[in-house]
Amino acid sequence: MKRILVLMLLALELSCVRAHRVNKHKPWIESSYHGVITENTDVVLLDPPLVALDKDAPVPFAGEICGFHVQGVSAPFEAVVLNRTSGEGRLRAREPIDCERQREFTFIIQARDCGTGPEGHGEKRSHKAVVHVQVGDVNEFSPVFGQLEYHGSVMEGKVYDSVLQVQASDQDCSPQYSQICNYQISSQDTAFAIDRNGNIRNTESLSFDKKSHYKIYVTAFDCGQKRAAQDAVVHIHVKPVCKPGWQGWSKLIDYEPGTGSKLLFPKMHLETCVGWVSWIRSTVELEPSGSGRGCDRQSHSERALQKLCGASSVSTDLLPALSGVFNWTATLVADGGRDSDLSYRFDGHQAAKIPDWVVPQNLTHQFTITTWMKHGPSPGQRAEKETLLCNSDKTEMNRHHYSLYVHNCRLVFLLRTDYTQTDSFRPAEFHWKLEQICDKEWHYYVISVDFPVVTLYVDGVTYDPYLVTDDWPIHSSQIDLQLTVGACWQGGEVSKAKFTQYFRGSLSGLTIRSGKIASQKIISCLQACKEGLDITSPESLGQRIKFHLNPAQSLVVMEGEDLEQMNAALRKVSYINSRQFPTKGARHLRISTAVQCFGEDVCISVPDIETAVMVIQPSEPRIIITGAEHLTVPASNLALGLSLFRDLHIISTVPKSTEQTNTDHRSGALKDTAHNLDYCDIVVLGEELRAGLESLELHRSALLGKHLEYANSSTGMSIYGVDSVRHYTEVIRQVRYQSSQTLDSVRSFRLTCSELSGPYTSDQYTLQVNILHSEEAIEHVNHAMAPPKYMQIIHPTVTEYNGYSLVVPAVATAVIVVCIAALLVVLLSVYYLNQPQNQQHIHTHTLPEKQADCDRPSVSITVNPLESFQELQSAEEVTEEEEEDEEDDGDISTTESDSDEEETSMSSSIHHQTRVQWGTSTFHC
Repeated sequence: MKRILVLMLLALELSCVRAHRVNKHKPWIESSYHGVITENTDVVLLDPPLVALDKDAPVPFAGEICGFHVQGVSAPFEAVVLNRTSGEGRLRAREPIDCERQREFTFIIQARDCGTGPEGHGEKRSHKAVVHVQVGDVNEFSPVFGQLEYHGSVMEGKVYDSVLQVQASDQDCSPQYSQICNYQISSQDTAFAIDRNGNIRNTESLSFDKKSHYKIYVTAFDCGQKRAAQDAVVHIHVKPVCKPGWQGWSKLIDYEPGTGSKLLFPKMHLETCVGWVSWIRSTVELEPSGSGRGCDRQSHSERALQKLCGASSVSTDLLPALSGVFNWTATLVADGGRDSDLSYRFDGHQAAKIPDWVVPQNLTHQFTITTWMKHGPSPGQRAEKETLLCNSDKTEMNRHHYSLYVHNCRLVFLLRTDYTQTDSFRPAEFHWKLEQICDKEWHYYVISVDFPVVTLYVDGVTYDPYLVTDDWPIHSSQIDLQLTVGACWQGGEVSKAKFTQYFRGSLSGLTIRSGKIASQKIISCLQACKEGLDITSPESLGQRIKFHLNPAQSLVVMEGEDLEQMNAALRKVSYINSRQFPTKGARHLRISTAVQCFGEDVCISVPDIETAVMVIQPSEPRIIITGAEHLTVPASNLALGLSLFRDLHIISTVPKSTEQTNTDHRSGALKDTAHNLDYCDIVVLGEELRAGLESLELHRSALLGKHLEYANSSTGMSIYGVDSVRHYTEVIRQVRYQSSQTLDSVRSFRLTCSELSGPYTSDQYTLQVNILHSEEAIEHVNHAMAPPKYMQIIHPTVTEYNGYSLVVPAVATAVIVVCIAALLVVLLSVYYLNQPQNQQHIHTHTLPEKQADCDRPSVSITVNPLESFQELQSAEEVTEEEEEDEEDDGDISTTESDSDEEETSMSSSIHHQTRVQWGTSTFHC
């Protein structure tokens, strides 16, 4: 039994030894595999699964699978055995796989068994199988636009299917994540849309005038709905439809006074939208303003302007600026025109009587009436006469000797001659029918009478009357006449004298003068504008450009055949305003253009354009009057006349702006300028001058060589005319106040001056004259004999002021003599009573320049009590002669330095004292 068991064990052992030595079959695997791996992972999913079989199973080693072999240099994969007996394996990546670098791999794989033993000897390999591995994509990248900004354009008024296309891309490897599936406009409320391909279109027609540029934001999405990291900006420009017209011009052009000529259209050009043109004509018109007299004209009064324009005879201004002497316009209503245009509005209830002393008395067969008038249609079907100017009987009768009136939009001038001049039927009424009379615009009218011919000029154009009616002359009489403006005076044939035939409209610069207007040049000067259009360097326009500039410089017409030359010509049109202080505000311009093409009369229509020149507010001048404020004079000296304004100074200044100076930043800084004045008024304050007893006098010789005149009345004196500040100063200094019988102890006068006919008026300079009567002088003498130590009176001023002497006339001698007489009486008494002490010397002292009780310097006169009356008188006469010589040699300019102003203010009110000291006693005179 034991032997049998042993034999069986040996047999079994022998069979095992044989088995270990036998590996008959190779492993078996599929011929091909397909795998998928997700990027950034290492697990490969194979189809079919990786499994190797061996027919030698279950023989140990020979029937077992020990490994898989991957063949391929670039294959980043490896295979591992999961179960040797079943042959199951796994394919995995040796490193993370990036789909964007390689989307698929193909390589060879083989299985091997374990051979015949543990050492693997005699192993056998399977056939080669092909493995295809695809890399699965992960949506890790966002879409990116090809450019951050896109530009497109559309023509206004047109809807496009596609204006432009935007494009975005994605770096992911798979179609799912690398393709852009959608575009979207992220801007709100836009007139554009975008499709899936990135095409942008406008959803409505666009207008260049409304909006010429659109800015929208666009984003993109991939098929995994991942949004672009940054939106793209799309600019869409709206192009205007080519419309013929001027381009490159400004709607508002600023003009600074004093800068001269300024180009209006430096960059303007004409867009024709066609090819060549054969002819172009452009008109630039400076339109009249709706206020004032249409444009900036000479701002002086009509009377002064006629003199400046060269009219030979003197005219009478019937509507002057309101002043102390010319006060009959006080009841009239000032028109709301421009600042420097003195005009009056009449609404059918206002009229003015012209004082008799103003009315010209020397009118013969030749005289001239000038006026600015703005008038509209009269109300009602049968309008009444509207009288501008009328000279009629003041009382008893109702005869009109001459008048100018409007009736049913006709201008009529009436002139009735006297029987002393003729006794036959003569022309009496001259009628003109013109559109200008009722167009509600300002026009300049000149009626030139050279009887029996009467000529009308309107804005410089001559018009003959369409109708002339005759009448009998007027019988001469002793009835006084009344000249009126705005209506006619009916002083007779009625129970109560009244105005009638009121005027409705506006008047300015109404004057009447003897003699007729000499030339058309003077008329053009009278109504000429001080602002207008101009052409810079007209000689550079070339011969192919024709241009015309009207005399008023309000219209420029240019013609040419070349478009570029016309553009260059229009760029040379400029605006100029030569007034020193122009009226601020807008001046409107209109440009009209006509174009012809080859073979056509009119090929395109160029619309008119309107622009405006804005004149900036100029710096206003300031007129300063300085001089002594108090004068003292004995009443007896007034019979010969008192020079009121011997030390007068007039200064015209303009504030400096911060742009004009870099050194003086104080507000209100002034710069001196040379200006002309229009008038200066000396007004008597308080009671009027007594006729025959008091008067203001000015010798006619003072006006020689000057453009000045003066008018005198009981209320004061008015000096008028356009002239320099220097000439006005010289004349006013020669005005004297005379009084043969003065009851007042004080007389006051106020002086004001005006520039540009009223807008710029000086401060009010007031002078007070203290009049000493003979009774007051006697009282002073009696008081000098009384015990009080001091006696003080106001002494006439004698002081040097800026090269001129301020001297109160010979009253100084009389006052000094009175004081000396009083002092001598006292001194002689003291001398005889105290003879031992009378050996002292006479000391003469002067006051210090600055008193302890006075803030301003005073001028002292030192008088030796032993001087004789003759010495004092002769010294004063010499002083007066020296002062008059100095005044004649001095030259008062229109501007004064700052130091002159300070000295003037310091000497405005100075009290002068004379102190005489004898021993220990001091007397003040």
